[in-house]
Amino acid sequence: MSDKRVKFGLIGYGLFGSHHADAIANCGHAELTAIAVRSDASQQLARDAHPTADVLGDYRRLIDRDDIEVVSVVAPNQLHFEIAKAVLEAGKHLLLEKPMALRVEHCDELVALADANKLVLAVGHELRLSSLWGGVKKLIDAGAIGDPLHVLIELSRFPYRPGSQGWRYDLDRVGSWILEEPIHFFDLARWYLSSRGEPTSVYARANSRHPDNPKLLDNFSAIVNFNGAYAVISQTLAAFGHHQTGKISGTEGTIWAWWSAADARSDKPTFGLRYGLGDDVTEMTFDKPTGELLELADEVAAVARCVREGTPPPCTAVDGRWSTLLCLAAQRAVDRETPVSIEEFVAN
Repeated sequence: MSDKRVKFGLIGYGLFGSHHADAIANCGHAELTAIAVRSDASQQLARDAHPTADVLGDYRRLIDRDDIEVVSVVAPNQLHFEIAKAVLEAGKHLLLEKPMALRVEHCDELVALADANKLVLAVGHELRLSSLWGGVKKLIDAGAIGDPLHVLIELSRFPYRPGSQGWRYDLDRVGSWILEEPIHFFDLARWYLSSRGEPTSVYARANSRHPDNPKLLDNFSAIVNFNGAYAVISQTLAAFGHHQTGKISGTEGTIWAWWSAADARSDKPTFGLRYGLGDDVTEMTFDKPTGELLELADEVAAVARCVREGTPPPCTAVDGRWSTLLCLAAQRAVDRETPVSIEEFVAN
C-alpha cells in the first residue's frame, strides 16, 4: 500500500460520528480532512477535537471538494440514502453506516451507482472485523464444526441511546427499530451460513414495554431459513449492560462465543470462544482484544486499503443490501404475524 494517506471526509458528528473521526485521525493510512455537521454545538466540538480538519455546516460542500477521496457517513438512518447517493454521484468512495437505506430499492440504487462508477461502497458491519466474531467465521470456514446447520445469536442490553435530537426514538427517522441493532446479527447469520446459499424466508415476533410507543420494539426474535439450515436472532433492550452470545452448530460440533461488558464500546470486556463436540472441547486464545471501537478502527484501515488497492471491503454493498432486506422482511413478518418469503418480498 502506498505511504500516501487516504483523505477522508466525515458527515455526521454525533456520539458515534466522533468515534469515526477518532478512528480516521488515528489511522496511519488515513487523514481526516473535513467534517460536516449541522449544529453549531457539534461543529465546535469537532473543531476542538480535530483542529487540523475543516469543519463545515453543509455536507454538500464537503463532497464537492476535490481533495477528499472517501466519505464516512454517520447520520440518522433516514438521511443515509440521500447522502450516500450524493457521495457516489460526486465520485467519492463511501463508508456508510448501517442501514444502507430504509428501502430495498434505494439499496439497489446505491449498489448500481457504486458499480457504475467503480467506487468502493463499504457498509458499517464492523463485527466482521472482530477477532471474536470474525474468529467464528474462520473456524466455520476451516471446517471446525463440519457443515453449519444452526446459528443462534442473542443480545441482552440497555435501552437505546436517544441520538441527536432524539432521532433514534422517532419511527420516521429510524425507519424500523429492527434496522438498529438486529441488523448486525442478520449480517452475521448470513455470513456464517454463506455455504447454504441466500436466505429463503423470515418469521419474526416482537413486543414493546412502551404503551405510548408500541412500535418501539424492545424484544425481538426472528427465524431465518436457508437451504438446509436456519438462524435464530433474538434481543432484548430492556436489560442492562451489553451481553452478546453466538452458538453455531454443525454436523461435527458447536462453536460457542460470548462477549460481555457495560457497553459495546467498553475496553474492558470479558469474552471467549469454545468449540467442540461432547468431551472434546477446545478453547480459543486471542492475541487481540475485541470491542466496537477496536473493530471500527480496523474497518477504517480496511477501507483505506480498499481505496488504495481496489480490494473489496469487509462488508460489501451487496452484503449491506441483504442485511437491510432481512430487517425489512422481518418487520413485515412482525406486522402480519406470518412468515415472509424473501422471493415474494423482493418481488412486491
